[in-house]
Amino acid sequence: MKKQKKIVLAYSGGLDTSIILKWLQENYDAEVIAYTADVGQEMDRNKIIKNAKKLGVKKIIIQDLKNIFVKDYVYPMIRGHALYEGVYLLGTSIARPLIAKDQIRVAKKFNAYAVSHGSTGKGNDQVRFELGYHYFGPKIKIIAPWRIWKLKSRTDLINYAKKHGIPIPKDKKGAPPFSVDDNLFHTSTEGKVLENPKNSAPEFIFQRTNSPEKAPNKPTFITINYKNSDPIGLNGKKLSPAKVLDKLNQLAGKNGIGRVDLVENRFIGIKSRGVYETPGGTLLLIAHRAIESVTLDKDTMHKKDEVMPRYAELVYNGYWYSKERFKLQKIVDLKKNKVNGSVKLKLYKGNVTIQSRQTSSNAYSMKKVSFEENKTFNKSNVERFINFHKKKLR
Repeated sequence: MKKQKKIVLAYSGGLDTSIILKWLQENYDAEVIAYTADVGQEMDRNKIIKNAKKLGVKKIIIQDLKNIFVKDYVYPMIRGHALYEGVYLLGTSIARPLIAKDQIRVAKKFNAYAVSHGSTGKGNDQVRFELGYHYFGPKIKIIAPWRIWKLKSRTDLINYAKKHGIPIPKDKKGAPPFSVDDNLFHTSTEGKVLENPKNSAPEFIFQRTNSPEKAPNKPTFITINYKNSDPIGLNGKKLSPAKVLDKLNQLAGKNGIGRVDLVENRFIGIKSRGVYETPGGTLLLIAHRAIESVTLDKDTMHKKDEVMPRYAELVYNGYWYSKERFKLQKIVDLKKNKVNGSVKLKLYKGNVTIQSRQTSSNAYSMKKVSFEENKTFNKSNVERFINFHKKKLR
């Protein structure tokens, strides 16, 4: 008897990936393995298992990747201070490479000949997933249903779901739903009223941040502790990477911090409007720049700022595993062993204020900067310094 082929599907348990799962079963002579990466998104494990089993799936894999996600993906990106087009903290972009990597691991484990994802044909995620698939499994076939099936509209999908007894959430009947992606680092919302950039984002779409107006009237204080450029705890208490980010999300979200409304340029060439919530990530970025300001020299800091736009663009475009991103990461991390200490932040009604920076580093000299002490800084050299740079103007 011929052994049945296998396909590993990135499966969320929702309507779209349930339709894809059934469609794969109908159109390919293969067993479909449902794979879910837990990167801290809001999810119902029981629902995922129940929906997959209802569709006849025998192998259902839910992999906890939260600590790996923060430690090996979010933290390196924060060390690079990556902001796409000046404001986007790359919350969706940074999760896809890890999911793709682990999905290929599962495909190899079960000797699957193909992997599949639910990204649409207009978005960036199809690129991010497939570049990751190619890097770790270049010989494994990629099936992208949204680019090849005959289901062309939301109505087509609803009718297909009804035909096969796939549950249809109430908000997905009729008008297209908001497109929401979330993980431990962020939540993004696109579609519906947001598609027209003249419309204000309605308050009800925000899922993890209070509005600044409804934030507490008293400030919150938090100290982030650093070792080798990464957070290792809060308020002097050691915590895992996932716990650090989770706690910062709660505190920043409560205080109305971390909202971004952006019309961005997608990699595939169209503009889109998205609303992003990255509460804990906003604190991490601000605090990291603060700890570097008292631990790193000027040339190192400015070189990092110089490469940041390119680094961010590579992450956004799905090139996390590219030689160029690896090269830039080496520049970013060149002196990370010097970045140790703590930063205290004040959180209040959408604002983040740096309260203090503490480190044993000698990069910052109180003697040299003090207005009360003049012996350690030779001001007579300043005139020669200025005259040298005058020549550069000609």
